[in-house]
Parts: sequence; structure tokens; C-alpha cells
Amino acid sequence: MAGITAAQVKELREITGLPMMECKKALSECEGDVDRAVQWLRERGAKVLSDRSSRETSFGRFGIFASFDPPIGAMVELKCESAPVTQNDEFVQLASDLAQQLATGPGAATADELLAQPSPSKPGTTLAEQKDELFNRIREVFNVGRIERIEGACGSYSHNAATVAGVLLQVEGGTPELAKDVCMHIAAMRPAALTVEELNAEEVERERAILREVALKEGKPESIVDKMVEGRLRSFYAERVLLEQQYVKGEGKETVGQFAENHGMKIKRFVHWEFAK
Repeated sequence: MAGITAAQVKELREITGLPMMECKKALSECEGDVDRAVQWLRERGAKVLSDRSSRETSFGRFGIFASFDPPIGAMVELKCESAPVTQNDEFVQLASDLAQQLATGPGAATADELLAQPSPSKPGTTLAEQKDELFNRIREVFNVGRIERIEGACGSYSHNAATVAGVLLQVEGGTPELAKDVCMHIAAMRPAALTVEELNAEEVERERAILREVALKEGKPESIVDKMVEGRLRSFYAERVLLEQQYVKGEGKETVGQFAENHGMKIKRFVHWEFAK
């Protein structure tokens, strides 16, 4: 350890954020050359990451970028190993950078394509390098999961600081505030589809068969059973279809579709993700 000064260790620690003993070891291995020590630590971190890559990443947060002007939106799932890391400032920044770049950059079809692009908050650094540098400091595996980009005016909402649920909503007309209100409804009521037509056809047919069997057992004439079933399906739609759901912040029996129409807003599409616990 001779020749390695406290000032050198402090400098390397400020650059890398790694523990003092790791910085001392790196400087010793690199004969006090700070630049070489940084590279040595990166290579060491890459090996550690490779060894740990199979670890489960069941926690995380959703990075969300939503804008009316320009009309664009994106959401990215950034996963980690433990709950405390989801509140780490640099982890939060990485999730935000991933979403911003996906929205405002050239787009990406896969996580790897996105990670190869520049970081919005760290000029001269790719998102992959930003991710690896953060791993080097925290030594916890991060994975980019689902990614979604929407070309159009978007509102958003994240539940529990984006660590439980994230919602991205594409609209025409309206305001960001109105769009956010609908996003909050989506997070609370968890619709399965935007319209009746978008519901899973097999699920609808199963429900129709169940309702028909119930009606026949009630002794209803077969000639009117089908009409009764279609009427009863409306309750099924009202539970699962966003535009048919009763708006949680509305008055009376106003549906989400009616709320949007009454405020000059057309709902085009929504994305609702949750972390399974």
C-alpha cells in the first residue's frame, strides 16, 4: 500500500462511489494511477455483475415521461433486487432517464436498443454505462423490463412513488390535469381494456355461457334468454372496460367515457403496469 495517499483514495471514492477499501485495493493494483483504477473497478464490477446476473429482480419502479407538447409519452420498467434501492436517488434518475430517452429519442424496440442510447442527464454517457456505474456503487442487479412508447398527447400517474403501479394515457383534447385524473382512476379500478371490442373474446364468451346457464336454471323462457344475457353482460363490461366504468371522481353514474366526452377529451389508449408482489 506504500505510495497510495489518502487524497488519492478520496478522489477515487468520489468518482466511483465505492467503499474506501475497494478504492485502496484498486489504486494499489494500478500503482496509484486513478484513471487506471477507475477502469480496473469497472472491469471488476462487470465480472461481479456477470456472476450475479441470474438473481431475481422482483422490485423496481416505473420511469414515466408524459407530455402534451410535444405530444409524446413513454414508460419503462426498471427492476432491482430489493425495496430500499427503489428509493435511491440515482436509481430514480436512471428510471427517469430511460423513459425520457425512449420518448424523446429515436425510439427502441428492445431494452438493449434503449440502453445503447445517450443518457439525458449524463452527457457523453450511454444509459448502459449509467446503469453499470450504478451497479458498481450499489452492487445490486438491475434489469430493464417492459418498455412502451406512445406517439400522441399523454398524461400519466404513478402510484406509491412509481414502485407499485404506473399508468400512461394517450388522449386527444383535454388537459394534462384531466388526463392525470383518468390515470388515477385506472390505477384504482384496473380496467382490462379500453373498449368492449378490445376485451378478450374468449373471456367474454365464457361469461356469456355462464350467464346463459344461470338464466336457464332460473326457468327463463329460452326465447328471451339471449336478450337477458346481453343485458346482464353490461355489468360485466362496467367492471372491466375503462370507458364503461363508473368514474370514481364523478357525480352520480357518470362513466369514464362520459366524463371524457363532457370535457372535450377523447381517450385513445392506456398502459397500466403493476409490480407483482
